[in-house]
Amino acid sequence: MVVCPKPFALLKCFSRIRIMSEVVLTTLPDGRLALVKNGKQIPVEARRCFPWSEPEQFFSLRDEDGNEAGFVKSLAELEGASRAALADALAVAGFVFRIARIVKVEEELELRAWEVETAQGARRFQTARDEWPRDIPGDGFLVRDVAGDLFWIPPMDELDAKSREILWALVD
Repeated sequence: MVVCPKPFALLKCFSRIRIMSEVVLTTLPDGRLALVKNGKQIPVEARRCFPWSEPEQFFSLRDEDGNEAGFVKSLAELEGASRAALADALAVAGFVFRIARIVKVEEELELRAWEVETAQGARRFQTARDEWPRDIPGDGFLVRDVAGDLFWIPPMDELDAKSREILWALVD
């Protein structure tokens, strides 16, 4: 697996990534996504890579041990059934709440309790106290709650004053 130094450096890393010439994906009877490789179905989890500004490009296919089993450069390069299988898997696993406003964040024992307004409505969630919003250079912040859900926070200059004040205390 190739690790790129910065999210937006992904394009420069393509020369070091072995991209499969033909990726065939299917959905297993239990609903999981599978990569068909050498006639064998390998259960995989699709993970969107950066930049998030290109939602139909750059997907890492990870096996059950978290190792990269394949890479999809673009949904458009997949044939119909494979494209549909990947799109369905991403819709189920890749939902990200988009925070519009941070109402409050309170410290509780080993957790942080967040109260936010999202594009989907008011939400409350908890994060571990050592789970900090991750900076996505030029594209805001990302935080994962204790249930594994992802919340995207826009860049500071797009937030209201109160949200900026709350977020500022949680980021470097």
